[in-house]
Amino acid sequence: MNNLIPFWFIVITVLWTGFFILEGFDFGVGMLHGAVGRDEAGRRAAINTIGPLWDGNEVWLIVAGAAMFAAFPGWYATMFSGFYLALVLLLAALIVRGMSFEFRGKRDALRWRRTWDVLLTVGSLLAPLLVGVALGDLLHGLPINSSQQYTGSFWDLLQPYGLLTGVTLVLICLLHGATFLSLKTTGDMRDRAGRLARRVAPLTGAAVVAFVIWTNVTSGSNFFLSPVELLAVLAVIAAVWLVWEHHEGFAFAATTVTMAACILSIFTGLYPNVMVSSTSAAYNLTVHNTASGAYSLKVMTIVVIIFLPFVLAYQTWTYYVFRRRVSRKDFLPPAPQGAPDGVPSGPITTPGAGAPPAG
Repeated sequence: MNNLIPFWFIVITVLWTGFFILEGFDFGVGMLHGAVGRDEAGRRAAINTIGPLWDGNEVWLIVAGAAMFAAFPGWYATMFSGFYLALVLLLAALIVRGMSFEFRGKRDALRWRRTWDVLLTVGSLLAPLLVGVALGDLLHGLPINSSQQYTGSFWDLLQPYGLLTGVTLVLICLLHGATFLSLKTTGDMRDRAGRLARRVAPLTGAAVVAFVIWTNVTSGSNFFLSPVELLAVLAVIAAVWLVWEHHEGFAFAATTVTMAACILSIFTGLYPNVMVSSTSAAYNLTVHNTASGAYSLKVMTIVVIIFLPFVLAYQTWTYYVFRRRVSRKDFLPPAPQGAPDGVPSGPITTPGAGAPPAG
């Protein structure tokens, strides 16, 4: 059992990291789809870059929560009860975001589509912000008593370090999404995505450096940065440089490493705690005083070893199948006979996000 407790902390860390790497560019595309796609065809093209992927990426969040519940029920109980209102807001953001993919194309009305576009943008911004604040609060500390009960209010969650963590993750998602759109689109959309990436990159770099320094101080590490924290700084510097040098593929890889290193720095600074108590260090929730029994951890480990490779293989295959670039021209209505190519012949209808291109 003693060996399985740190193993499951690592599993949960990997799940949260995978969620932010994969869903991070989805959030970025959701926030940027209106800026990159200036018209209806462009917005549809931007959304369709993640249409076949976003729901599979979101599964990582569900599995991360389920793993916390099964492996560390004490951690799950305290965190989810203390963050109750924040979790309701998170669920609302994820729900309206998912609904916008499915419903924005159900009516051919400008106001209808614009409403869902706004909800997609807001939901894609709120989700990483709220989760980032929650993860930051785990490390910074919250009022928890000797019974492992959260004794604060909703406003106690809005601590400066938690807010910085949330804002940093939002900015990384923006840069991650912009570089992804540069890889997945063509023509003017690709150029606009590149320009947006170059505008966001300096802000993201500054936020990541500030986050890493504050994380190092909060976790009580020594003066020097840990290897993971140093990796986050080097990766974001590389991402800024690569974006300005128009190296899209390498820039996307650098934003991926930046996101992973930032999430890992939180969890490595947290261990062996899972929630820090600002009331007293004696009340900290740790991997040992919140873990499930030995038999439960053993059964879960067997299940993960058997099924996780299949899940990873399936998701890898999905990315391979939908690897091609998406063009705005794919979503223009057919031109009337004798009209020049690319000239719209009527109103643009909008199928669901994952639907095949019109025309």
